[in-house]
Amino acid sequence: MVQYPEGLKLGKYTDIGAFTYINAKYGVVIEDYVQIGSHCSIYSESTIDGKKGKVVIKKNARIGSHSVVMPGVTIGENSIIGAFSFVNKDIPDNVIAFGVPVRIHRRLTEGEIKKLLEEIEE
Repeated sequence: MVQYPEGLKLGKYTDIGAFTYINAKYGVVIEDYVQIGSHCSIYSESTIDGKKGKVVIKKNARIGSHSVVMPGVTIGENSIIGAFSFVNKDIPDNVIAFGVPVRIHRRLTEGEIKKLLEEIEE
């Protein structure tokens, strides 16, 4: 479900799981090849604490099911967000991050990045 669909910019070859909610009032950009698991919530506005800002999910990023992405967050290219994560800060390119709140656990290896890129080139 997308609230304020005029604020959503959706790239090519994206995969968004069932029961995902996107609030795009202040802009949500989902770039090419992004995968978002089921039951995720992506907010460009939080009515609880008044935060607002564009959310950007960069090329080939992956977000595990039941995760929440808060306003103003950018998730970097090729980065992987583990399931059930609360993403309240920017995530750089090429990392694995998860938790409540989200924490970067490690950088992807060159081999892992190569494999992720091969998957989208097929």
